[in-house]
Amino acid sequence: MDTATRVVVSYPDELSDWGRRQVTTDRFRTYLRRVHDEVAAGDVWSEFVDVGCCGDTLDVPLRVESVDGPPRIGPETAIEFAEREASVEGGWRVQSAAGPE
Repeated sequence: MDTATRVVVSYPDELSDWGRRQVTTDRFRTYLRRVHDEVAAGDVWSEFVDVGCCGDTLDVPLRVESVDGPPRIGPETAIEFAEREASVEGGWRVQSAAGPE
């Protein structure tokens, strides 16, 4: 089955430098290719990002900005990242009793 050649995914501009480094790694791109089969511009994926020892975010809302080619992601699909104006929910509660249930 044919797959997209490129998918552009955006993250909130309030994402910390640590979060950006985690999202833009090859291992995170590989993860996205594994867990998302079909893709369309406007899709929003809520993805957990490694928060490090202090935590600044819980789930990061990633939005598909564009898809070049068929609406499927495969191992060869290039995933590129862009920044968009948006806020990020989360904080210290990630690692405290006030965290999500």
